[in-house]
Amino acid sequence: MARALDPELLAEARRIQVRADRTVTDVMAGGYSSVFRGAGIEFDEVREFAEGDELRSVDWNVTARTGRPFVKKFVEERELTVLFLLDASASMGFGTSPPGSPRRAVATTAALFVGIVAFAAARNNDKAGLITFTDRIERYVPAKKGRNHVLRLIREACEPVRPGAGTDLALALDYAGRVQRRRAIVFVVGDFLARDLDGPDCRKQLRMLAQRHDVIAVRVRDPLAAGLDRGSGDVAELPRVGLLHLADPETARTVVVDTGSARVRRELARRWRQERQQWLDLCRATKVDLLDVPTAGSVADPLVRFFRMRERRGAKR
Repeated sequence: MARALDPELLAEARRIQVRADRTVTDVMAGGYSSVFRGAGIEFDEVREFAEGDELRSVDWNVTARTGRPFVKKFVEERELTVLFLLDASASMGFGTSPPGSPRRAVATTAALFVGIVAFAAARNNDKAGLITFTDRIERYVPAKKGRNHVLRLIREACEPVRPGAGTDLALALDYAGRVQRRRAIVFVVGDFLARDLDGPDCRKQLRMLAQRHDVIAVRVRDPLAAGLDRGSGDVAELPRVGLLHLADPETARTVVVDTGSARVRRELARRWRQERQQWLDLCRATKVDLLDVPTAGSVADPLVRFFRMRERRGAKR
């Protein structure tokens, strides 16, 4: 039975649809089609050997069965599949938006990213699919083509985060590897705040997925949650605002932080810096590219810079 669509959810999905559709031209110009095109060749058919064919293209199995020489014919693989692996855990609902601020919630920014890239894929006649996960697989939308399908992906990406839900990234990576058999571009989109990110299970599943697919980790963080200096992106100390009562949305655990203590602020900055470095080291070790997307300002700008970086890197090879 079809789900009833919440009016507020539909309104948010429409807002994201409009923003994403307006932005996709910049993304296409920034290099989507050149970065993710012509990744290989695929088998098309066998036909009888003709003058001018190379001996290395002979299909010896068919030749032996028929008694006549046959060759394999290949065509360039043009159609790509883009798969989004989207974190829908409770921590993705975080957002600090003062009055008049253009900042978005983490989940909203993640949905906007999905919409922009999915529209770019549709414009290039590529397929796009979506897996949402928490500490379980929430929903799987198989990859298809077309704008109507992109609108469905945006609606699914706009679904509210599950209150109290934790994050099992290793489970999601394993699931993606099992349902997506053909090579794809896999965008893993989340805040990457799970406790076991550097554990052996997550490392193993990320490496296995990256061996078969082009995996890109898209880290979406609110500046306050990430401990970032909004202007520079560097790790910064918390402001001195006295006692802060903080709650973990995934475990409901609470803690009081004394921001008036210089030692406490320095220790938090050290932990943030260490956590960021550990995730960067993991991505490098598993050959996964890392893309940071802010909750304020343009989502397309870092995406375009990322595509251009991939183009430059490809040109050097």
